[in-house]
Amino acid sequence: MGKYREIYQQSIQNPDTFWAEKAQLIHWEKPFDTVLDYQNPPFAKWFLGGRTNICFNAVDRHLETRADQTALIAVSVETDTAMTYTYQQLFEEVNRMAAIMQAHNIGQGDRVLIYMPMVAQACFAMLAALRLGAIHSVVFGGFAAHSLAARIEDAKPKLIVASEAGIRNGKVVPYKPLLDEALQLSSFQPNKVLLVSRRLCPFEYVAERDLDYTKERENYLDVRVPCTWVEATDPSYILYTSGTTGKPKGVQRDTGGYAVALAASMDSIFCANPGETMFCTSDIGWVVGHSYIIYGPLIHGMATIMFEGTPLKPDAGIWWKLVEKYRVTTMFSAPTAIRVLKKQDAGFLKKYDMSSLRTLFLAGEPLDEPTAQWISGAIQKPIIDNYWQTETGWPILALQQGIEKMPNKFGSPGVPVYGYQMQ
Repeated sequence: MGKYREIYQQSIQNPDTFWAEKAQLIHWEKPFDTVLDYQNPPFAKWFLGGRTNICFNAVDRHLETRADQTALIAVSVETDTAMTYTYQQLFEEVNRMAAIMQAHNIGQGDRVLIYMPMVAQACFAMLAALRLGAIHSVVFGGFAAHSLAARIEDAKPKLIVASEAGIRNGKVVPYKPLLDEALQLSSFQPNKVLLVSRRLCPFEYVAERDLDYTKERENYLDVRVPCTWVEATDPSYILYTSGTTGKPKGVQRDTGGYAVALAASMDSIFCANPGETMFCTSDIGWVVGHSYIIYGPLIHGMATIMFEGTPLKPDAGIWWKLVEKYRVTTMFSAPTAIRVLKKQDAGFLKKYDMSSLRTLFLAGEPLDEPTAQWISGAIQKPIIDNYWQTETGWPILALQQGIEKMPNKFGSPGVPVYGYQMQ
């Protein structure tokens, strides 16, 4: 591991030089003055003096070279729908969402809470908030009212973007009653609630508070909202931990450091290329969904799949069907999902053409060796584990095959990722 060791040591011993080079992977409206300020350990400040915008890096900067390339594929097996958006179309939808937010007094530093299933509008809302310099906080769709209320009280959003319902295994899960109850429980109240309805169930609008997204969108079809350039150290989002070991913690992510880290990881860890398609089976309510459904692939100029459904509906071949249909090159899932598939008819793994797929990445929990061996043998693709946390935003331990080809040991998440000094 000669090249890996060399690069890793450079990242630890000379982080300024290392990360200054990686920073060239994104657009800076204003160059940074200082790469790293670590005067207050363990808190680091990255790219001080620099100004950028994650939405610009994920959408706008691609328009010149790949406006007609697919950016977002929103697939729902629950509603039997699939919508594909080019980078140009994504740009237009994000601008419309941003215009709605702006019209209701959302600007730099304001907080927007997103409580939605895996629908395209959730992606629009995340990007639109960042476009305005606002901070988003995504809450996993269907969370109980008291859990949602706790996050509302802590985040204090001026605006909530929500769906009237989600759907899982054919069963409609009403979100609106949960949201209304949460707001009754919360001492903090948003100014407005923007509702995206797919007409899955009846619900009541609250007068003076609730807005109809469909009607609002019609007012801003041709509006263009300039990106707000924010300091690299400004927060981009707040994401709450699960709370399994106590009260959920709101993890605050910066802007510049996060964008640079994701951009670097797409090449060095995931070995992905612009123009290809990534399929991460997570949910945007979790950190994996933020980093590798929305921001990482889009910053890298890829197409990304948002999937609403389970790995078993309509049958255990649905994931592999999507791999074939959309020519997926990079896939990211969790060991639990693979263990579920292991119990199903193995014939589904041979039914579809998976020649486009190079690698299946797994994370989120320990990957046991038998599960890794089974899925590797079943799909005949490399299986690469990685380890990280909500607090880190991207992998801590991973094989970095984009730097140097490394032997893969089943049951091991790999080696320390550059920049992480492991004890």
